[in-house]
Amino acid sequence: MRTVGVEEELLLVDPASGEPRAVSEAVLAQARDEDGLEKELQSEQLETATSPRERMADLALEIRRRRAVASEQARAVGAEVAALATSPLPADPSLSPGRRYHRLAAAYGLTAQEQLTCGCHVHVQVDSDEEGVAVLDRVRPWLAPLLALSANSPFWQGEDTGYSSYRSRVWGRWPSAGPVEAFGSAERYHEQVKAMVATGALLDEGMVYFDARLSHTFPTVEVRVADVCLDADDTVLVAALVRGLVETSARAWRAGEPPAPVPVAVLRLAAWRAGRSGPAGPLVRPLTWAPASAETVAWALLEHVAAALSDAGDLEMAEELLNRLLSRGGGAAVQRAILDRSGDLRTVVREAVARTTG
Repeated sequence: MRTVGVEEELLLVDPASGEPRAVSEAVLAQARDEDGLEKELQSEQLETATSPRERMADLALEIRRRRAVASEQARAVGAEVAALATSPLPADPSLSPGRRYHRLAAAYGLTAQEQLTCGCHVHVQVDSDEEGVAVLDRVRPWLAPLLALSANSPFWQGEDTGYSSYRSRVWGRWPSAGPVEAFGSAERYHEQVKAMVATGALLDEGMVYFDARLSHTFPTVEVRVADVCLDADDTVLVAALVRGLVETSARAWRAGEPPAPVPVAVLRLAAWRAGRSGPAGPLVRPLTWAPASAETVAWALLEHVAAALSDAGDLEMAEELLNRLLSRGGGAAVQRAILDRSGDLRTVVREAVARTTG
């Protein structure tokens, strides 16, 4: 069984106004090492990280526990945490202290200054870089549907953007972000990363912001395409699907099946559509690359990884969680429904705080 771990970036907000609060340093100063909390680019963010887990039930418990710990530590300094991929209310982000963050600000200007976005990164264990790159080459068609399912950022600077994941549009400003071509081998992957860093356009290897990459810290494939999910159940679903994709792709590689020959330009269009529509659809269906409903694409993804999910004991759980998500809508739909009911973005934030640990 491949282990899987999840990193979630959470927004720190004022409990009364709902506005982002730059208190991550205060939170981290009092946090314990075992809390699994880290700082991010902006002081209005906090990152949680689970341990690697084999059983999805154990991962689900830890995701909720990490959120609860983050909430407890934030409240101790007069703030709350919200699993929102962008702030619904206007924000003027504050860069976290640290030499690397200041280098980012100097090198990338407004892109770094405005980058108050919260993602969800899923790490799945692989046996080698060669297997990892084989997986990266084969998961490419299925990353846009993951973005659609996780979409949780309809608002930006107090306005409805018309997108379900506006985070994905803001994140795409980084020079290395987005889908990439198939590499063919670990050697070619590392050659390309080295060549990218050598251009001077990136500070270091940590800035290789592909939608999915080899982790430069752990022996894992790291899928970085998703918004942080409002509901922890959706995070669990994304993690299960990512592990299913990794295992399905590794099996295809061992069987000698080549990756689908889809151009990066088409992947970019599918990602744009996923960010625009979310799980309400329409989306671009992988492999046929024709328009299709979100339900059709979501169930095609689950069918693609069904054997791997079944072998891991995750199939029934994934089917149930996917049915729930499609029935209620994703995070963006929930946020918009709260706004329609209340007419107040502060209420959106307050209810997001409650849902984050509820």
